[in-house]
Amino acid sequence: MREELLDLYNNLYEEYGSQNWWPGEGLEIAIGAVLTQQTNWKNVEKALLQLKNAHCLNIDCLQKISIEELEKLIKSSGFYRVKARRLKNLIELLSTNPQPDRKTLLSIKGLGDETADSIMLYLFEEKYFVIDSYTFRIMNRLGLYNGKNYLELQRIFMNNLPSKLQLYQEYHALIVKHAKSHCIKSNPQCVNCALNKRCRYSIEQNKKSMER
Repeated sequence: MREELLDLYNNLYEEYGSQNWWPGEGLEIAIGAVLTQQTNWKNVEKALLQLKNAHCLNIDCLQKISIEELEKLIKSSGFYRVKARRLKNLIELLSTNPQPDRKTLLSIKGLGDETADSIMLYLFEEKYFVIDSYTFRIMNRLGLYNGKNYLELQRIFMNNLPSKLQLYQEYHALIVKHAKSHCIKSNPQCVNCALNKRCRYSIEQNKKSMER
């Protein structure tokens, strides 16, 4: 598996180059990690801009602002009532514990493995490989992993890759880039895909086309 994962990384890097991800810096990363739950980044960007224009991308403002006003500012991110409460809980934690560990982040209601690991990896620069729906999809189509267990797939990556912060960050960003460019959920764009020669999904689709 080590060789397969490194080959996958090299293929993606050759295709797309460095991604310089995660968007934003400092507290904005943690806020973005919460807002991006169940939505796309364009919607998150709109919400972050609203917060920025309201001078509320800081702990002091986010503590003082009413829940109703916060909901209005982040409405574009979807599920804004739930996310406003999650943000309030996260900010309350960060105000007393500026660098919590993963277990502490997970103790906040609504913060799951992916959100916690995004904060750990990109904000606190701790080496946790982030698994998302794109990772499951690509690994499944390549025939490298067919399950749905977050921690199991995370261990596969972390046990087989060099333990390097930049590699973890870049690899996750490249997976997101490729999924958005080619490995779309319902209508994958296999033509000109950098992985189509090794992708079981693409191979099966080609066989079906030839049989018609």
